Amino acid sequence: MRVPSSSTAPSARRLAGAIEPVAGQVYFAPEAHEAYQALGFAGSPRSTRGVQAPDGPAYFTSRGSVLGQVPGEVVAAAFGVFNPDAVIPSVAHGWSITDAATICAARTRGATAQLVRVLGEQPEGAERARDLLQRAVEPLRPEGKALFAGLLSLGLPGDPVGDVWRLADLLREYRGDAHIAAWVSAGFDATEIGLLTEAFWGLPLRSYVRTRAWTPEQLDAAEERLVARGLLADGALTELGRAEREAVEVATDRVCAPIVTALGDDLPALLDILIPWGKAVRAAAGYPAAGPHDLADSTR
Repeated sequence: MRVPSSSTAPSARRLAGAIEPVAGQVYFAPEAHEAYQALGFAGSPRSTRGVQAPDGPAYFTSRGSVLGQVPGEVVAAAFGVFNPDAVIPSVAHGWSITDAATICAARTRGATAQLVRVLGEQPEGAERARDLLQRAVEPLRPEGKALFAGLLSLGLPGDPVGDVWRLADLLREYRGDAHIAAWVSAGFDATEIGLLTEAFWGLPLRSYVRTRAWTPEQLDAAEERLVARGLLADGALTELGRAEREAVEVATDRVCAPIVTALGDDLPALLDILIPWGKAVRAAAGYPAAGPHDLADSTR
């Protein structure tokens, strides 16, 4: 994958890649699935190479719970890339089973429990990682960052592993909020950015975006629009398409520049802690073997 020439941008992406499996493991943690199932949700619907996928309603409701007990329309808007026709009934179902505070607490317990199982109660570097992650979060402002702001309102859980996970999740959602703003500002909708991202990552079209619940007809129409704009041809990015998709990532990196600045010369030290943790989580089938975390290694 290409990286922009700015020294800040590659660092922002490396950090995002290192954070991804540490924060995002909550969506695949058996402990989280079991906690949601105890509340009345379905369990994991399937396992791929030992990694347990999340139940849809549990996923939308648990991640959305940081916003409060809001309707599905709000969750769909905040998540950005999912078909609202799937999100809205899933959230309605979730709120018929539980409330935001309860599932939010279950989410925190599940995420922390998997990390403790994989890394131990006091993993090496945890205190240093907490301090550095907190430093990275401190300068960030909440305007336009719905999920980041929701997490920020929760504070920290108060235990070493839980604090590291919450801080990593804050940075993950901050970049996600910034990314949505970047691609919306660039004139893309959710189906279009999904297809462009697959091609940007080198994946076959519709191999990943289909997990966002868009219909074949919706994706057909999106692909036709991208071809007409000269961004896709024969299922791959054109030169213009790659440039425009890269521009979205550069804009996201720019918003994340305060993170890199706050860490300064200590960024490599944080990567040296997080990258092995992410590898351990993946080795334990706590997160998919391939994904955005690859950026942490490939651009280092």
